Amino acid sequence: MVIGCAKLKIQKQAEKNFTDEGDQLFKMGIKVLQQSKSQKQKEEAYLLFAKAADMGNLKAMEKMADALLFGNFGVQNITAAIQLYESLAKEGSCKAQNALGFLSSYGIGMEYDQAKALIYYTFGSAGGNMMSQMILGYRYLSGINVLQNCEVALSYYKKVADYIADTFEKSEGVPVEKVRLTERPENLSSNSEILDWDIYQYYKFLAERGDVQIQKALHYFLKAAKAGSANAMAFIGKMYLEGNAAVPQNNTTAFKYFSMAASKGNAIGLHGLGLLYFRGKGVPLNYAEALKYFQKAAEKGWPDAQFQLGFMYYSGSGIWKDYKLAFKYFYLASQSGQPLAIYYLAKMYATGTGVVRSCRTAVELYKGVCELGHWAEKFLTAYFAYKDGDIDSSLVQYALLAEMGYEVAQSNSAFILESKKANILEKEKMYPMALLLWNRAAIQGNAFARVKIGDYHYYGYGTKKDYQTAATHYSIAANKYHNAQAMFNLAYMYEHGLGITKDIHLARRLYDMAAQTSPDAHIPVLFAIMKLETTHLLRDILFFNQFTTRWNWLKLDNTIGAHWDLFVIGLIVPGLILLLRNHHG
Repeated sequence: MVIGCAKLKIQKQAEKNFTDEGDQLFKMGIKVLQQSKSQKQKEEAYLLFAKAADMGNLKAMEKMADALLFGNFGVQNITAAIQLYESLAKEGSCKAQNALGFLSSYGIGMEYDQAKALIYYTFGSAGGNMMSQMILGYRYLSGINVLQNCEVALSYYKKVADYIADTFEKSEGVPVEKVRLTERPENLSSNSEILDWDIYQYYKFLAERGDVQIQKALHYFLKAAKAGSANAMAFIGKMYLEGNAAVPQNNTTAFKYFSMAASKGNAIGLHGLGLLYFRGKGVPLNYAEALKYFQKAAEKGWPDAQFQLGFMYYSGSGIWKDYKLAFKYFYLASQSGQPLAIYYLAKMYATGTGVVRSCRTAVELYKGVCELGHWAEKFLTAYFAYKDGDIDSSLVQYALLAEMGYEVAQSNSAFILESKKANILEKEKMYPMALLLWNRAAIQGNAFARVKIGDYHYYGYGTKKDYQTAATHYSIAANKYHNAQAMFNLAYMYEHGLGITKDIHLARRLYDMAAQTSPDAHIPVLFAIMKLETTHLLRDILFFNQFTTRWNWLKLDNTIGAHWDLFVIGLIVPGLILLLRNHHG
């Protein structure tokens, strides 16, 4: 019995050592990953995660599952990722529950099952997974597989926005550029290699921000400050105020540089001095001085100062609370995309403070704040993967962001799906899924997506051919967004009476509007109007009475075919070209 207890003790000690070693390997992996400056170092971090995962470390297993799903630093293996996620979900991992919800929602490597996806998201959200909370917020906002409910959406988005606002209050994040693949076609690099290369390098720089870049920035700012750049002085002050790998946190030095910039009337410098007085850093706390500097910087249009002024009036810091003035300054700052200003505006609309309560406005504003979360960095990795030809990895990343409600990601996912270059979904599922995503992007105000839905119904991609529905979507894009392509398509449908009553005058007017709206439409419109006018001229000449009408119509149809009008244009266009050449000659 005693021996048995001793054996049990040894076994427990061995398990503890094994767990401790796993924890240490995971921590080492995180450290290597944070300090990594090259792909090789990142791969080393994942080797450490793999070892820790073999020892049963749950966080390392989550890292490895994500790497297998997104294709980070190795071959993408969705089947292996799902196996890992399923075992992690049994251990209560909310990250794994979110991933399984996402895969079920698209039918990637798993059965397409929206009910199951909703259960996984609900468990993920209850465990505190912010991606699940955002997904549920978006679903309740839009009524996706749940009854539309603004108040429920508000509660989910608020949880995430509170966390994001807290991180922004501690330090300023760098907003991630969301590249639209629809605006960056594959032929772009052949047309403008230099521009494309610069953009690619810029994103690469953002994605791999590290100590070296901070030191380079400091070196550049010091050089510029010596040359008299007020902006450079202010940015050095900012670096000393926050402290980083290049410079230690130092309020006195921050004050010195902010003062130098402020003496030149620089808004960032004035705002910096305001912050030091507001927080009592390096100088005695003085709200009156803070207010004075914030006002000066706000007058120069600096959004961070506008936010600080709003916050002083909102919280009554050293002045009387004034919600009307708070709203004014928050609104001004929000127009420049200041995240905390957007957050406080959302808070005011959600509670009806100083403004009439509006759940919908609050949700839209909170959604905007949530979309600034660190997960937005997937836009960069997804774009790199797409550029490097790793289409499946790019699609999985964009699709997850699309599920979270990012309109740009919905458009990008649909764009990749309709190209049929991805292999992670069956070919017959691609058009219906792309249509679903174009639809979600269109609801969020994307005009290009609205035209795409029209195209899918016109040609019968992923749905039945339906000219009437196509015309409805083209009308929305033309009337609401003044989209030239939609005007052109609608004109063609009116000209031929497809899904709508034939109306030649309206067709002519829409063709003209398309040409006026976009220079790119001039040549297609010229040919379309030539065809329209030629057709009607021929009809006027040939069909002067009912009998000759029938006879000529049949004769043309039988001799040349149903598209005789195109044949006639084919004869007219070369004639016009010859005339123009002779004229110029």
